[in-house]
Amino acid sequence: MRFVLFLLLSSFAIPHSSFSAQPNIVLILADDLGYGDVGCYGATKVKTPNIDKLASEGRRFTDAHSASAVCTPSRYALLTGEYPFRKDLWGPVMNPSPLVVDVSKPTLPGLLRRQGYATACFGKWHLGFGNKPRPNWNADLKPGPLECGFDHYFGIPVVNSHPPFVWVEDHRVVGLDPADPLKYGGKAQTRPFPEKMPAPAMSGAKAAHALYNEEEHGTTLTEKAVNWMRGHTGGPFFVYFATPHIHHPFTPGAKFQGSSEAGRYGDFIQEFDWMVGEVMRTLDELKLREDTLVILTSDNGGMLNRGGQEAWKAGHRLNGDLLGFKFDAWEGGHRVPFIARWPGKIEPGSVSDQLICQIDLLSTFAALTGSDTRGPDSINVAPALLGNPEKPPRTELVLAPHKKTHLALRDGPWLYIGARGGGGFNAVKPGEHGLGGGGALHFTGETNSDFLNGHLKPDAPEQQLYHLADDPRQTKNVIREHPEVAKRMVERLAALQSRKGGL
Repeated sequence: MRFVLFLLLSSFAIPHSSFSAQPNIVLILADDLGYGDVGCYGATKVKTPNIDKLASEGRRFTDAHSASAVCTPSRYALLTGEYPFRKDLWGPVMNPSPLVVDVSKPTLPGLLRRQGYATACFGKWHLGFGNKPRPNWNADLKPGPLECGFDHYFGIPVVNSHPPFVWVEDHRVVGLDPADPLKYGGKAQTRPFPEKMPAPAMSGAKAAHALYNEEEHGTTLTEKAVNWMRGHTGGPFFVYFATPHIHHPFTPGAKFQGSSEAGRYGDFIQEFDWMVGEVMRTLDELKLREDTLVILTSDNGGMLNRGGQEAWKAGHRLNGDLLGFKFDAWEGGHRVPFIARWPGKIEPGSVSDQLICQIDLLSTFAALTGSDTRGPDSINVAPALLGNPEKPPRTELVLAPHKKTHLALRDGPWLYIGARGGGGFNAVKPGEHGLGGGGALHFTGETNSDFLNGHLKPDAPEQQLYHLADDPRQTKNVIREHPEVAKRMVERLAALQSRKGGL
């Protein structure tokens, strides 16, 4: 059954009759998919026909952002509508970590469930479990996704590069044998990763561990998601498909290995594109195309890890022409692909340069489904999704990199960054996992006026200011030419941080 939407969106002129029912909502959130990682955003070394088709049938945004250039705070902002700096959340939470979401406050899935939606999350969670410093993996993992508003969860509890390397369904580890519990410490689980990263040692749970096959992640999660949709056609549903693709280590299924011209990095993108295609085909099979709003985006920009460097050498530009990478305050850290399709409501093949952020999805979905719920920092950007309003719904945005010293503010075409450099990783040698900052600039050949040959100039300004309309590649820091703009933005950022003059 569909519910009649009585809310007339006061912020823009769309006839009330154009909304006959609450749409199903499918939100596909890729992991580390950069601005230049798909064909419709300029990629040539990887093929993404399903994502490109989605863009041709909907609207592609060229100035969309994650609220953070880091995975956990970005996901926190998306689900809560709150800037992650208010939570003092800057980096990824690993195992062990309690749930970082306050379940007493509104969440995106929670508001939709109250509006009559069936809600499900598939894939990467990465927001912690429980309310103690160490989750008990052998008991109910709660609070977790279900307490945040999802009716069902199946996926990877942390991130595909770190333990415990098990599936979690709803509140429990899948396949766990009580006689062989999952333990902290001991002889660590080992995985056949091309990129081995330091991680907390965990042991035990051999049966659960054996069910977790990295090369089957794409197939397993896609099957879970589409089968759940098939079982929930009787009313509006919300699917949050948070794929582990394309986070390192790059472990595409066998049929995708060697399929791209950009190494394992590109192969993983092409498997992700196949996953998107399966979701789209299922909507067609269920005759739900016209009744479903589909949004595809990424939790942050592409990362210049070893796989990213391999792809770059092959001619693939992870973040297109943008400066910087994941973790950075520069545009490559947080400007991301964002595509929205809703047949009959969103103009097919359209492109928008309006400023939007994933933090806005909570208030936007609330408006589209008749809820009066709003997030603390979330704005209803339905006007930008559904039309092309003369007055943009959002003109300013706080952007968080990995380092809190580099908290940034976007104001129209201006971007202010509170310190020198990118604010992300800063390894200097090619081949290092954390290549970033000046080392990344030297590797890629990108130019920025504060750097020379990959090194920060001694006389570089202490802060940064860019006019993105004139200089989208951020080649020149113009803070010395426009001190009055910088002063205004510093004051505004301080006000937003203290909530004075905020939303």
